[in-house]
Amino acid sequence: MEASHPPSPDRPERMPAWLRRPLARPGQYAAVEGLLGELRLNTVCQSAKCPNRGECFASGTATFLVMGDACTRGCHFCAVENRAPAALDPDEPRRVAKAARQLELAHVVVTMVTRDDVVDGGAGHLAAVVEALRETVPSASIEVLTSDFAGSLDAVDTVVRANPDVFNHNVETVPRLYSHVRPGADYERSLAVLARAAQPRHSGASDMPVKSGLMLGLGETAEEIVDVMRDLHESGVRLLTLGQYLRPSPENLPVESFVEPEVFEELERRALAIGFLGVASAPYVRSSYAAGDLAARARQVSPKAAGNAAT
Repeated sequence: MEASHPPSPDRPERMPAWLRRPLARPGQYAAVEGLLGELRLNTVCQSAKCPNRGECFASGTATFLVMGDACTRGCHFCAVENRAPAALDPDEPRRVAKAARQLELAHVVVTMVTRDDVVDGGAGHLAAVVEALRETVPSASIEVLTSDFAGSLDAVDTVVRANPDVFNHNVETVPRLYSHVRPGADYERSLAVLARAAQPRHSGASDMPVKSGLMLGLGETAEEIVDVMRDLHESGVRLLTLGQYLRPSPENLPVESFVEPEVFEELERRALAIGFLGVASAPYVRSSYAAGDLAARARQVSPKAAGNAAT
């Protein structure tokens, strides 16, 4: 994979033309931001400084970030603050569900900070959010984006039993870069979480699609990306996202390369050839961005494999 416009340590990173776009905030931006503030809810859009925040808020949607705005780990790519988090808020599931109803969301994405300070890693709290959403917005499909729960497979089971429509856990990068990009995480542990979530359920529910994603531009090679895609598929992952890493702040890792759109397109073709049901691969793709579209695409290919998500 060829790097394009690699940054120099002597000058700021310069975005290539395909990454430049207006940051206008029309539409429902103010209303969404106001509702989130009123209900005291965090979003990954804000906490992680997502580049798609303006577009998503303007279109009346957001990705909820539960269990606080502080993470017990300090991944070098992430803008979420690494500090001691507050206690879990038992009223948060109700407020998330209320926001989803008021925003009239058809596909609700709920992600979480890593909570190594909580016995179950926050799995029970996340399950409570899913259950509150089921009760309040029964027509919506629900996608969870989880931590690795410090490797607790019992915690994975707790979330799966809540019956989300999509289970997502991102490996983020290739194994060689884990100590540099994700200190405190472990590649094999993340694969084990995904494999556990992908195991067939025996509760009478349809199989739930499992999803994962990588950021590109951190120094990985094309061969390493394809190897990770194969590992993910062998672990039961059927939905995949690939996007360009963009440095959220000067404190985070610099961009090693800007990956050209044609490379993303080729990687999507490779992923589909491996057997993924749905792939989103483009510079501004994020795991929660247009997540409902990816889940719907997978349902069109294989309704059973794509789970019981609402249509």
